Amino acid sequence: MSETGSSFSETGSYTLAIDGMGGDGGPEVVVAGLAIAADRHPSARILLVGDEAKLSGLLSRHPRAADICTILPAGSAIPMDMKPTAALRVRDSSMRLAMDAVAKGAAQGVVSAGNSGAMLALAKIVVKTLPGISRPAMAALSPTTRGDVVMLDLGANVSCDWRNLVEFAIMGEAFAKAVLGLPAPTIGLLNVGSEELKGDERLRQAAEVLRGSALARQFHGFVEGHDITAGTTDVVVTDGFTGNVALKTGEGALKMAFTLLRQVFTSSLLGRIGYLLVRPGLERMKEWLDPRRYNGAVFVGLNGVVVKSHGGTDAEGFAAAVDVAMDMVTHRFTDGIRDRLAHMEKLTSVKAVPDQQQAVPAS
Repeated sequence: MSETGSSFSETGSYTLAIDGMGGDGGPEVVVAGLAIAADRHPSARILLVGDEAKLSGLLSRHPRAADICTILPAGSAIPMDMKPTAALRVRDSSMRLAMDAVAKGAAQGVVSAGNSGAMLALAKIVVKTLPGISRPAMAALSPTTRGDVVMLDLGANVSCDWRNLVEFAIMGEAFAKAVLGLPAPTIGLLNVGSEELKGDERLRQAAEVLRGSALARQFHGFVEGHDITAGTTDVVVTDGFTGNVALKTGEGALKMAFTLLRQVFTSSLLGRIGYLLVRPGLERMKEWLDPRRYNGAVFVGLNGVVVKSHGGTDAEGFAAAVDVAMDMVTHRFTDGIRDRLAHMEKLTSVKAVPDQQQAVPAS
């Protein structure tokens, strides 16, 4: 089934709008991922945006996906290397039309594996930032020894002031409630030490405001890098520069660990025998740490659910991104943020008293 770009329903009847042309794997991965998602969310209605001929052919091979999808034809796709300013001018792209569907109320959320910069730019211009939010942030889940942790910002805002960090804390708390199902998620500000005098002025100001807010009981204080994987808090808040470095460092450490384990278990006969003995445990660990389980970063603070899938993921990973979007829609994440806006305005209008003491460097 297909619809023209100018006549799709604007009654909010679609659960999600999916950019069918984004990502390194293109529509093949997207449709295969939707086939997996269809088993998990059989009642969902998906507006699949992109090249009608390609998408129709793929849906004919994936009847489960076809059952929940309606095609919205798009005239073009945003290349992975296109600059955000150029992407804004392409009004018939699959990414743009998917965003339009959310902005016009035809869909409750959007998922794309396409160009991250273009996606953020389009989300801010088309879906728009919620009133009371100065900047949207990128949030995602990461594994810890105690379960999953919400981290934000992961790259949308390279530099932030204390008000941004307070906003991120409030949005991260709402994200953890919606996706992790936690009634009162704990919050930590990423710093170079846990002591109150550590870090720079913006971190201390943000901490001071949070300690005096309705989130005071949930605010743990400052956390360090090792606290992320330890699961010290349910939400870790930082600026986009630090968050992106922490994320990529963690991904690199996992790859290195698996590479070293492979070398150990294949380097000798004893190693291969040892692998056979510990294989069940290793398989469980591999499944637990599988990056596809954590695919789906969310641009929080927008007037709708916007989920960014990793461009290089496979069908299982794309389905995980759809899962995240469905969780946020089902738990009315955007409405939850709106409910906090009055309190947010009170928090961010507080003029934190500048700490005249010089920041204590990392030990």
